[in-house]
Amino acid sequence: MSDTAFEQAVKAVRFLSADAIEQAKSGHPGAPMALAAIGVDLYSRYLRYVPEDPSWPNRDRFVLSCGHASMLLYSLLHLAGYALSLEDLQQFRQWGSKTPGHPEVGHTPGVETTTGPLGQGLGNAVGLALASKLMGARVGPELIDYRVYALCSDGDLMEGVASEAASLAGHLGLDNLVVVYDDNSITIDGSTALSFTEDVCARFASYGWSVERVDGHDPEAFRAAMDRALAVQGRPSFIAARTRIGLGAPTKENSPKAHGAPLGAQELEGAKRAAGWPLTPFYVPEEARAPFTGWQAEQRARYEQWQARFAAATPEVRAWLAGPAAPADLLEQLLAAAPPAKDATRSLAAKVEQRAAALLPALIGGSADLAESCKTTLQGGGDVAAGQWAGRNLHFGIREHGMGAILNGLALSGFFLPFGSTFLIFSDYLRPALRLAALMKQQVVYVFTHDSVYVGEDGPTHQPIEQLASLRLIPNVDVVRPADAVECAVAWTYALQRREGPTALALSRQNLPPIERPASFQPADALAGAYVVADAEDATHTLIASGSEVHVALQVQRLLAAEGWRLRVVSAPCWSAFERLPRERQAAVLGSGRLVSLEAGVTSAWRGVVGRDGLCLGIDRFGASAPGERVAQELGLTAEAVARALRASR
Repeated sequence: MSDTAFEQAVKAVRFLSADAIEQAKSGHPGAPMALAAIGVDLYSRYLRYVPEDPSWPNRDRFVLSCGHASMLLYSLLHLAGYALSLEDLQQFRQWGSKTPGHPEVGHTPGVETTTGPLGQGLGNAVGLALASKLMGARVGPELIDYRVYALCSDGDLMEGVASEAASLAGHLGLDNLVVVYDDNSITIDGSTALSFTEDVCARFASYGWSVERVDGHDPEAFRAAMDRALAVQGRPSFIAARTRIGLGAPTKENSPKAHGAPLGAQELEGAKRAAGWPLTPFYVPEEARAPFTGWQAEQRARYEQWQARFAAATPEVRAWLAGPAAPADLLEQLLAAAPPAKDATRSLAAKVEQRAAALLPALIGGSADLAESCKTTLQGGGDVAAGQWAGRNLHFGIREHGMGAILNGLALSGFFLPFGSTFLIFSDYLRPALRLAALMKQQVVYVFTHDSVYVGEDGPTHQPIEQLASLRLIPNVDVVRPADAVECAVAWTYALQRREGPTALALSRQNLPPIERPASFQPADALAGAYVVADAEDATHTLIASGSEVHVALQVQRLLAAEGWRLRVVSAPCWSAFERLPRERQAAVLGSGRLVSLEAGVTSAWRGVVGRDGLCLGIDRFGASAPGERVAQELGLTAEAVARALRASR
């Protein structure tokens, strides 16, 4: 490309971004103006992509971890020929537009992940790079060998999730990952000198990354650094590009005033005049598109060669690239994997998981250093390590937040069905990533064990109280808390079949007895989220329980039946799924009696279920350190205590 065409493209990106933000009267112009040259270089010299097929499996992935700079990405996608028009840019941050305030995957062609919460995108990039290595080992690098390029900011690198993910990326030697750091030393509050004076490059070098510093406004220096990064083997690459935020703004360049608000009409006009750019909003000269069209001709040739290789691939390879798919008889097969037994649901679910892994080769995952306790190691799956990409067991170390972000990247690749495991209490550490999985509608499975105060002696720091309710509050997250082997099979079936969002399994540490069910019971009833596990004629009360409290509810039914009580017991392994059923079907399960909830956790969310006349039984305080059975006794979770509460409420 000519230098003139490159400069025209850079200016077009700068001022398309600033114009859209000015028109919206909202946004972050500083980073797009400073990063325009780097963005044009990435999309016209390095990234492998074909805009007509944004889901090409072997495309390179670009992750804008600093999602507040979204107009940079939208401007680049428009100039690169994606289905994003000038009119779309003019609708920046408006209802229903393709250009929301932060990039959203599935919403805008060419956007690979939803970013905005700082640091998450960098974690996603690590997961996407890992997925390329893993899939290349399965189908061959001639079909999958894509690279991942990420842009991050000071804010990304201050967030702990970025450190967790970057540390693991260095450990794994992900040499297909290049992260460019927009080192502008400015945040919303002012200079980074207020709070962030560490040597970031030294930090990444200590993680095992290849590190370079460049002037981000020197294209030749940046390209030389990129070329060296692409030649590095066995290490991810980190390029710290020193930039001036709001480049070209007469009074706001290198100032926090260019960060999070429109430049203002006068400032924008001054920037355009200084750059010799027409004052017409959303002006794009045809020459600004030339760098992208020239590059894409070469990429289309690569794309056609790839399509030929894909057409010649075996059915097994083609199936891999089509993404994970569960067999039609999944529930029947998983039910056979866990015969009824008195055991912890973490152990019963582990047996089911082994069978699921045999049926779904795309199932891959690990734990935050708790595989033995969570019982999630895939037998015979092999460990994933640097240069050893054929395995299925991932070791995330004690990095729950990083694990969550990396799992999202694995899911976003389209190749794998990832899972991650830890104790339920530590779900709080990865909640931001879990929320993003729900927002992005990604199929990720979380295996959370030690799900109640029955953890016992470890005490209140390890005993979850509010976590079940808290996770259920996140839209599009389904929490499944099974009561026995049958429901463990149902739980894994549900998680593996649910494609539109993440599923969290909450599993017990303590042993639970098998549940006796009526002869009319069908396992598909449990898949609906809640079902009648024991009934009584003309029941006056319906006792709703989940997980370890189901067998307590059945004991309560037997205790009070001798006193003339007529209780229906409902097992509710997944209440959110049940709430999506038609009202008539819900009513058939709940009956007309007084509703009572029983769960080892906070009761506030259940009050909306049982109504003003209902009764919520649970734990509205922190636990204590003692043997699990003693804790349950003291906190009112025994059958005798529940029966007393029912009598007192009559």
